[in-house]
Order: sequence, then structure tokens, then C-alpha cells
Amino acid sequence: MRIEPFALERFFAEHEFGAQHVLCASDCETLSVRELLAMEPGADEAFAALRLGYTETAGGPALRKEIASLYEGIAADDILVFAGAEEGIFLFMNAVLSSGDHLIVHSPCYQSLISVAAAAGCRVTRWDALAENGWTPDPGQLEREITPATRALVVNFPHNPTGHLPEKGAFTAIADLARRNGLLLFSDEVYRLLEYEEGDRLPAACEIYENGVSLGVMSKAFGLAGLRLGWAACRNHDVLGAMAGFKDYTTICTAAPSEFLAALALRRRGLILARNLEIIRGNLRILDEFLARHEHQFSWQRPHAGPVAFPAVRFAAASDDFCAGLLRECGVLLAPGRLFGAAPEHFRIGFGRRDFRRGLEAVSGHMREKPA
Repeated sequence: MRIEPFALERFFAEHEFGAQHVLCASDCETLSVRELLAMEPGADEAFAALRLGYTETAGGPALRKEIASLYEGIAADDILVFAGAEEGIFLFMNAVLSSGDHLIVHSPCYQSLISVAAAAGCRVTRWDALAENGWTPDPGQLEREITPATRALVVNFPHNPTGHLPEKGAFTAIADLARRNGLLLFSDEVYRLLEYEEGDRLPAACEIYENGVSLGVMSKAFGLAGLRLGWAACRNHDVLGAMAGFKDYTTICTAAPSEFLAALALRRRGLILARNLEIIRGNLRILDEFLARHEHQFSWQRPHAGPVAFPAVRFAAASDDFCAGLLRECGVLLAPGRLFGAAPEHFRIGFGRRDFRRGLEAVSGHMREKPA
């Protein structure tokens, strides 16, 4: 397989661990192993006694049961566990799709949602969401792009990098369109459970459509990226079986410590999600105030869910020089819009971590030198 370089991940590899303030992170505040084990009596002893053998290819039964409890009408057998959401994307694109298939992908997006399928020989059409439309993709365009060769539709709600969340009726209409056209619906839902208002939460694709594949992960809403553990929830066992068969050639199984800690976090998800939403809401208020003070320098669509937003610079045609200057002069890392295949004036900012205020204060100092 020949695949183009992953622009965002190469950007992070170069800058993430050297920057003083990582202000474009897409995850939430993490936990230490000690903090996580303290959430459940006896967990530390059980973890210390854990046998470090192979785990089941599909994921341990206890873990899959906890993951299934996140959904309505989904059983443990409807879950396939893998090493992070990235492996799930890779497995779906390679095991379920074939060379020559047509794929429609909600854009801007995480690059692997497009590049992996393209490398597998699929023809990919972007279903573009635009800032001037509030990041709402045009349903008319979607319908026009479907052809007899279209095999799957890829969506991402809550959306990375914009934080957009459609109304429930709009999402149901997407699922209905997929059903009418016999399409698989691959739904990147890694920010689900981080809606600012719980009533805005969308149903999972796997709940409302028999050929819906819901992608989840411990990295984003739970802030446990170091576990490298994700999953697909799907009632179509032919899809899950194909992905599991391909997994035999990738990771085979996930790490036993990761499965133990992920199951524990899911049992205590109320505590973890409440903490992370409190951090997000507080930081979003700070970001609101910052962008109001600098409204002549930035524009944005306020997000509806998740820890990321996608503002745009008003003082330049692209955000690259602005982001590079921030990193060079202030040690602040922001992600230019080109890394998401989006209009270049945009940049991703992440506000899911406790140190957000300090990073934004450094940006404020830098902005005094920019034109108003």
C-alpha cells in the first residue's frame, strides 16, 4: 500500500512534545493510573494481579459489555475492540471496502477518513461543510453525489475540528438516505457524550441503522489516549467479522492492562465525563471572552459539543504564518486549517485541558502585535 503522509500526525510528531502550550489538542484532561484505580475499591489489587497474556481478538467480554452499555439495543457481541480509533478506521476501509468503490466523506476531517480509503483504491468524494453555513453540510449535495458505485458514507458528529452538531432530525435523515441507497454508514462518534447540553445528543448510528458503524474511543471524551483503545459498534456482523479478520494482520488483540483500565473507566464514566465537561465549559467561557475581545482579528462558529473549535484569522489569507509565529515566539501550538483539508484561514484550537487558560494568555500577548 502506498499512502500519502498524514499531515496532522507528522505535524504533531514534530511539535507536540516540544511546545510549551499545546493549544490544539483534541482530547480532554487525562488521569493517572493511580487516580483511575482510586475510583473503584479493590481495583489496585486487581490490576496488580492482572495476567499479561493475550486478550480476545474482539476484546474481553467484560470490556465489550461495558462498551455496549453506552448504546441502546446493542449487545456485547455487536462490539469489536481495537488499538485506538485509527485502527478502526484502517480496518473498515481495508476490510469492508474494495478497490473501485465510491466513498463520500464528511469534510473537513481527520485525514485518515479519506487517505486510507484512497490508498485502498476507493474513489473519495468530499461532502464539504462550510463556515458560512454554520458548518452544516448541504444534504442536497450529499444526495447528488451518490452513484451506483457508492458503497459507504462517512460522517463525524460531534465534528472534529469544528464542534458542529446537527439536529437529531438531520442526522436521522442521513441514516435514512443511507438505508434507501443500501450504503454503509461509518459514523465517527469519538466526541459523543461531550455535548454541552445532554438533550442535544444524537442517537448513535448503530442504534438507528442496521448498517451503521459507530466508532468510539477512550482517547477523547475520557481523556485516556494512552490506553490506545477504541471500538466499533455495529449490528451487521458481516462488517464486524471482516474487520476482525483484517485485525489478525494488524494488532491481533489489544493490551490486557488497557482493557482492564478502559473497563474501569467506563464503569466510572459518570465521574470522568462530569469532570471533563466542567473543564470544557469553563474553558469555553474563557475562549468566548478572548474571541469577543479580538472580534476584528478572528471569526468563528461557536461549537455545540466537544473540546475543539475552528476559528479563522481575519488578518491573513492563511493561518500558517500566524500559527508558526505563535509557536516560535510564545511556544503555543495551534493546528492550521490545511491539516484538515479545510479553508486555510482556519485553525484548530482545543480547550479540553486544565492548562488552557495559560496557553490562551500567551496568545493574548502575541495578539497585541497583530493588526486590529
